Amino acid sequence: MPTVERRRLPGLLADTLRTLAVAVAYWATGRIGLLLGVTVEGATVTPLWPPTGIAVAALLWTGLRAVPGIMLGAYLTIQHISRFDPVDTAILLGNTLAPVCAYLMLRQAGFRPEMDRLRDGLALVFLGGLLPMMISATVGTSTVVATGDLQAGEFWSVWSAWWAGDAMGVLLVTPLLLLLPRLTPPDPYRAGEAVLLFAACAAATLLAVQSDLSLLFLIFPVLIWASVRFQHAGGAPCALVASVIAIHAATNQTGPFADHTLFEVMVNLQGLNGSAALTVLLLSALVTEQNNVRLKIEQVCEELAEVVERLTPRRPEE
Repeated sequence: MPTVERRRLPGLLADTLRTLAVAVAYWATGRIGLLLGVTVEGATVTPLWPPTGIAVAALLWTGLRAVPGIMLGAYLTIQHISRFDPVDTAILLGNTLAPVCAYLMLRQAGFRPEMDRLRDGLALVFLGGLLPMMISATVGTSTVVATGDLQAGEFWSVWSAWWAGDAMGVLLVTPLLLLLPRLTPPDPYRAGEAVLLFAACAAATLLAVQSDLSLLFLIFPVLIWASVRFQHAGGAPCALVASVIAIHAATNQTGPFADHTLFEVMVNLQGLNGSAALTVLLLSALVTEQNNVRLKIEQVCEELAEVVERLTPRRPEE
């Protein structure tokens, strides 16, 4: 019996630490996300909700064992926003169920965290972000309507903002987290190029959001450069940087977001964020897949050359 207890303790400790780590990450990124929040029809929503990206990444890493940490993190986040009421349990469950459904659908589709195939990028976009985040948006908005804090006629405006924020959390944060375990120190030349790339991304985004002209398209050549040269390791951070800068400008209604209604600002902002995320995800996955195919072809050619060399009869020496 003591031996069994000793075996259980390390597993219990690991589960506890994992739960706490996920909960703290969820809560901390939730507080960061709230800094970018806007008020839509009296409800506070965020154009980018990083905790959903944290939750999906944690599930892809550890499976359903991450669920307690997600629930605890969601509870702490709701408690931070306002005092937790029993009715908030529905929001907590919705915020947990959405990433769990995303994880289950991604696993069913054969998603690989390496995101080295185009199908992986498409799966993360649709099965990881756009579709399952409808659950959290629907449950959350319906709960706010049921409590009387939101009029029924304002349902869809809040729902769309809630859904877009959760989906952007998956599309912008999850890829960045999934590539962290596979990062390797680059050579000095590529490191210099990466620094130049991030500086160009920040500069292009700042120029685009501070100008009164419609220059948001300037961001995309940099994102394409990042995705082609560095794949996810370059595209994901650049897309996140561009999104955060754009969100800050949109919440302050500066540059191309000035003199517009809140609804118009949110549509333009989420159109930009969604386009940026789709560009880097799909292009990075496509380039990675093509690079892997090229490497396999080169490997097969080398093996074939060795076989031919062994089978070719040697000419007798004269």
